[in-house]
Amino acid sequence: MTTTPDASVDDRTPPFFLTDGGLETTLVFHEGLDLPQFAAFPLLADDRFDAWFFDYFDRYFAIAQQHRCGFVLESNTWRASSDWAEKLSIPEPELRRLNQKAIELLIEYRRQRETESSPVLISGCVGPRHDGYRDQQTSVEQARRYHASQIETFAQSGADRVTAMTLTNEQEAAGIALACAACDLPAVISFTVETDGRLPSGRRLPDAIDFVDQQAETAPAFYMINCAHPEHFVSTLRESGTWTDRLRGLRCNASTLSHAELDEMETLDTGDPKSLGESHRQIMNLLPNLCLLGGCCGTDERHVAAIARTVCRTSVDA
Repeated sequence: MTTTPDASVDDRTPPFFLTDGGLETTLVFHEGLDLPQFAAFPLLADDRFDAWFFDYFDRYFAIAQQHRCGFVLESNTWRASSDWAEKLSIPEPELRRLNQKAIELLIEYRRQRETESSPVLISGCVGPRHDGYRDQQTSVEQARRYHASQIETFAQSGADRVTAMTLTNEQEAAGIALACAACDLPAVISFTVETDGRLPSGRRLPDAIDFVDQQAETAPAFYMINCAHPEHFVSTLRESGTWTDRLRGLRCNASTLSHAELDEMETLDTGDPKSLGESHRQIMNLLPNLCLLGGCCGTDERHVAAIARTVCRTSVDA
């Protein structure tokens, strides 16, 4: 059995950390921007967007401050890896520079905004090599080699950890965990699930978590679910086992639609922020170690605020 790294960066008081909502859907549907390949990282090439990103995180950090929660700054690098950069005609040196700038921008934000009651963690975001809605199998070693360069850049740039989101299979997750261990960076692994609560690969969530923990030289700090609505996976959380102790974060979609249905949507389904927030009350009883909450596709600050009102006992006047 592999060992789990000291996750003390996530066990600091306050007990809950919040993060942002759906960055890409905000840029496309609220800001009216065209994002080729649904990639936000090319915006880092234009310094004029730096202020926009600060304003964007301010909306969410204000919620964390109101509830005396910590805050996780997630870099806008979900698709900033080599295959996606090639599709966007971005050369490798420029890709490294943008990944580095993404972390440096968050470090500067933390310098300006962090408070004693709302500590800030900086996470380098890694996305799947292929489509996050469709599984395409890889080997653990192929995944390790593919993601190593981006993760090394995060380590060199001062990230506190790496969060790999919207992963569709356990082999890629294990490869990412190995690449993080080689850089001495804590890994947070976030799977996406279909409406039946299984990964797009067909693997059960408990089995996927066990596979990664067994494969990795140093097990991930913890696991998350993102890009799915609570009603898609709440029944899975009722399955007995210690695996739920390892599931500590959620970034849910606003919509109850399936991935296939969302892929066909031309308008944004923002769901019901209040209902999404209330759904986390039941989840809190099923996940004893839940400590990080935010949103994914279709969510914005309204959804994260509703979640915070449901789960955070402490608040102050905004």
